[in-house]
Amino acid sequence: MMLFWLILLAGFSLTASLDNGLALTPPMGWLTWERFGCNTDCEHDPKNCIGENLIKAMAHEMVDGGYLEAGYQYVCIDDCWPSKERDSEGRLVPDPKRFPNGMKALANYVHALGLKFGIYEDFGTKTCGGYPGSEFYLQTDANTFAEWGVDLLKFDGCHSNPKDMDAGYEAMSLYLNKTGRPILFSCEWPLYQSGSMTPDYDAIRRTCNMWRDYGDINDSWDSVLNTIGIVAANKFNQSSYAGPGGWNDPDMLVVGDFGLSPDQEKTQFAMWAMFAAPLLMSNDLRSISSVSRELLLNTRIIAVNQDKLGVQGTLLIELSNIQIWNRPILPKGSYAIVVLNRGEGGSAARISVKGQQLGLNDPKGYALVNVFDGSSMGYLTPTGSLELSINPTGVVMFTVTLKQDTTLHFVRYNKT
Repeated sequence: MMLFWLILLAGFSLTASLDNGLALTPPMGWLTWERFGCNTDCEHDPKNCIGENLIKAMAHEMVDGGYLEAGYQYVCIDDCWPSKERDSEGRLVPDPKRFPNGMKALANYVHALGLKFGIYEDFGTKTCGGYPGSEFYLQTDANTFAEWGVDLLKFDGCHSNPKDMDAGYEAMSLYLNKTGRPILFSCEWPLYQSGSMTPDYDAIRRTCNMWRDYGDINDSWDSVLNTIGIVAANKFNQSSYAGPGGWNDPDMLVVGDFGLSPDQEKTQFAMWAMFAAPLLMSNDLRSISSVSRELLLNTRIIAVNQDKLGVQGTLLIELSNIQIWNRPILPKGSYAIVVLNRGEGGSAARISVKGQQLGLNDPKGYALVNVFDGSSMGYLTPTGSLELSINPTGVVMFTVTLKQDTTLHFVRYNKT
């Protein structure tokens, strides 16, 4: 199988294979998978099945609910959208009952609302849900997606050999670029290799705009906490590869679903902002609570996530259940900081931490602003102490900027 890919790629240059100018900040949008899964029963569940009605409804909610204005652009269909067989020319076909007007018409509908349209496929012979995969059809599928007006391709890795992915994902990236349409390439390449081999993050960074490092998240605190732990471990130093044009993807936001408390929702959103992670919601925007909606639209947290410096935050301190994360942001010398209490139950954790422990070393000191509500938290010098109380499974998140010099400078003016 590997020989096939090497022959396929022999005529291409593999340098700078992506070069699509996309994802200069982490992509933001909405995705079907965690909330709606592979629900194809449109006869009995027409409002929630994977079909054009669901996508149109969510697209309208993105606009009417203020999500588009806040930066969420992509409306993405995950697995289970195609017919079980390709057509006579080998092209993918959307299920005619669930997508009666076809994908091009649906993409046009989404675009008319000012949004972008995302779709799913798989590198293997089948998708994870058992639908036709792209193996041996890479160029055909890339051309099909471009003709439909697709703006984002999520490319999974079920039913394939992880050893073939280095060549295979690069091939799909090249074919996407060859279409001439800018299509954000979301890869699951390292996810399938990290258990048995070391992913080539140099190649992944050259090939993909975002890449899944871990398994699927689900709507539970345990799943969110487990993902935070994997990011903290930074096993392959993958944090160093994040930056404008390419991002580590810890998977979907489940804020607004069923499994997280309000504090836990704040934790996931804050941590994903610190990770410079893609913000792809998977929830039902038609019934989301006002509390969850306001959190997802918090412009200060979104600004941290979208910071143009593009540096992924890393774990700075870990003491028992307390973690302190630090992320450099603009303007130069500023940081976003999260203090996370992983403990459950009981009372809030109380800590005292000095500025220099947070990486704050300028003697002028720093102004602190609570990211959740925008309130001032005062000033902190390197040797000064900050007292914090953090709810169980909750976070405190704040930005720090260098204190401005407010000294008045007088200049003697001599009249001649």
